[in-house]
Amino acid sequence: MNREIKRVSTIVLVMFLALLVSTSILQVVQADNLAADARNTRARNDSYSAQRGAILVAGQPIAQSVPSSDVYKWQRQYSNGPLYSAVTGFYPVNGEATGLEGALDDKLSGTSNSQFFERINSILTGKNPQGATVETTIDPKAQQAAWNALGNYQGAVVLLEPKTGKILAMVSKPTYDPNVLASHDTAAVNAAYQQLLDASGSPLTNRTIGGNLNPPGSTFKPVMSASAFGTGQYTKDSQLPNPAELTLPNSPTVVRNDSLTTCGPGATVSIATAQILSCNIPFAELGMQLKPEVIKDQADKFGFNQSLSIPIPVEKSVYPLYTDPAERALGSFGQKDDRATPLQMAMVSAAVANGGKLMTPNLVDSIRSSDLQPIETFQPQQFSQPMTQQNADTIKQMMVDGVDHGVASNARIDGVQVGGKTGTAQNGATDPYTLWFTGFAPANDPQFAVAVVVENGGGLGQSGTGNQVAAPIARKVLEAVLNK
Repeated sequence: MNREIKRVSTIVLVMFLALLVSTSILQVVQADNLAADARNTRARNDSYSAQRGAILVAGQPIAQSVPSSDVYKWQRQYSNGPLYSAVTGFYPVNGEATGLEGALDDKLSGTSNSQFFERINSILTGKNPQGATVETTIDPKAQQAAWNALGNYQGAVVLLEPKTGKILAMVSKPTYDPNVLASHDTAAVNAAYQQLLDASGSPLTNRTIGGNLNPPGSTFKPVMSASAFGTGQYTKDSQLPNPAELTLPNSPTVVRNDSLTTCGPGATVSIATAQILSCNIPFAELGMQLKPEVIKDQADKFGFNQSLSIPIPVEKSVYPLYTDPAERALGSFGQKDDRATPLQMAMVSAAVANGGKLMTPNLVDSIRSSDLQPIETFQPQQFSQPMTQQNADTIKQMMVDGVDHGVASNARIDGVQVGGKTGTAQNGATDPYTLWFTGFAPANDPQFAVAVVVENGGGLGQSGTGNQVAAPIARKVLEAVLNK
């Protein structure tokens, strides 16, 4: 009898433990996944029972929840929705939130672990629960200037503070109005979403940090200069071969400079002159001289091939390990399989401007609870040290010279010394170019680092250049924030 009782007791105990484990898995391990599942309508309805926190720019809400008379109780509203869409993203009734709405959903909805006691307090006091408020690093003046400067071009603008990594502007075009996608009318939302999916230019894509990444073209050349100087075997005056054209080894590919001639007179040209005049052949030669690992390691230090969140997840920019000399030659001036976000190229200029120290880019200044208590504050953090101070200063001067008397002349600002590098990236034999500019100002004490990308050749096919189209956009943004 005792044996049977023990057997039954053991079975009951095992069943109890199994139930306990499975319940724990559901409530602890899988809780976040289940809550985030788009099919979990109860979780989504519950999320609307609390007033979602606001997203602020300079203390003013660009996203906030207002009372609604329907089942959801709260309606998400976006002020200047298209202007800030690359920052906020959108919060839909069905489907996944994007932008900061998605990246900080737990904080905004009040469900994060750090808000546990606030939730308990709401229950005990009977107060309506509220999510946290997110203060961004965006400068409204810079954001508006970037929006205006980009105009009707398909592309993006990013503005950074080199010394802190704060993101001051993020604009991507074409874009959308998040208010349309946050409506409680699901039929209207679905129709609008499909229309955006079908629209030309992929307006739902945030080109500042993702999408179908573009080759950086000649904006990659400062990375190559840093690679060479970092070996200790090259200086800005080191000479490189200077032919009018270069047939790559074991390849039918012929490399030419944009000028279709040599990079200035002489059989050789310095690294500095080659960057100032943005000549492809000398950099192709430099790429073949350097070891593949040297360039790859340098690119990694600038942020290529690295995971990054701001806290919105950022798509990795790519610089592969080119073991083939011909491929390495093309990659050395931002072609072949090189790919970059505008944020990445702004990071390159920011590192040069900040004495070789690259700060981690960040879009959020602080997160506060509904009673204004800080939940999280963000302090500047160093991402890496891509260059020594000396090498950074050398490249900085090369970029200043590129604007003052090189091919980045359209970035000049009266009374302010600007450093910069243009890019005119090829995408195929007949496809329009991708046009770039990245730089910083003022050069004597850089406060801003900027990157601009314009896709589809800016409507000029293969006749437009980075200096012609992208540099003036960057100049207008810098003029606005410098009060020029």
